[in-house]
Amino acid sequence: MASLVLAMLFWGSSFIASKAAFAECSSAWVIFARMLLGSLLFLCTWPLRGKCEYQPGDWKYLAGLTLFQPCLYFLFESTALQYTSASQAGMITALLPLMVAVGACAFFNERVSSIQFAGFAMAVSGTIWLTLAGNADQHAPSPLLGNFLEFLAIACAVGGTLMLKHLADRYSPFMLTALQCFAGVPFFLVLALAGAPLPETFPPSLIIATLYLGLISGVAAFVLYSYGVRHLPVSQASAFVNLIPLFALLIAALYLGERLNSQQILAAITVFVGVATSQLLDNRRHEPSPDSR
Repeated sequence: MASLVLAMLFWGSSFIASKAAFAECSSAWVIFARMLLGSLLFLCTWPLRGKCEYQPGDWKYLAGLTLFQPCLYFLFESTALQYTSASQAGMITALLPLMVAVGACAFFNERVSSIQFAGFAMAVSGTIWLTLAGNADQHAPSPLLGNFLEFLAIACAVGGTLMLKHLADRYSPFMLTALQCFAGVPFFLVLALAGAPLPETFPPSLIIATLYLGLISGVAAFVLYSYGVRHLPVSQASAFVNLIPLFALLIAALYLGERLNSQQILAAITVFVGVATSQLLDNRRHEPSPDSR
């Protein structure tokens, strides 16, 4: 659970870092650099890769994982951030747990308790409240289009999460995250070469944001998330995604100077309570009683 909270913090901050990097350079080049940095780090630490127990037919799930995440996910998300604000894009991620829960029920026969659904509903309500209570700004020229593209990115994240859960027993988090980075390098290199040229200068803000996206929001966050998904039911682990919009909003307030109004503060508390409800109360419900231990 701690690894999932930390992963959500890193992913929530990635919207602000991406906005900063995309203002200086083409999104395809930024994501290519992000994937390249991650790949180099994994190559340097390859002896720590952990288990890799390939089974016939796994190539379909491994290919699906890399196609959904990072390729299509980052393609849609990077485009979305050109039309909507970082905070609004982060808030759309609240849809992921419900979509993953439906997918887990369909493909893994995971049962989702009424307590979890209540927590999901509360957290999603809080993120919607956050969206409605926020004010439009110059960073969201076409929020409807941008938010729709972010929804498509989240749909890809659902597919990637389900593939990740299917593969997690046979492959270490290191292996799965490394594979995602390796696949993203040629994909985004082709997009970058076909798009805008490299910038003539590389300001410190671009370098810092790219390093953060590649090493922290990229490698570290995906390893932490893979570890969490491996040790928790996928529908339960995905509930932590509701923390992303909250972290994105808080970091945007600190870094960009935005301020939370009273309604947004109450909505943020609702998100926290929803996640706690779906996790802590449901875990207590399934704990054995002292007499049965």
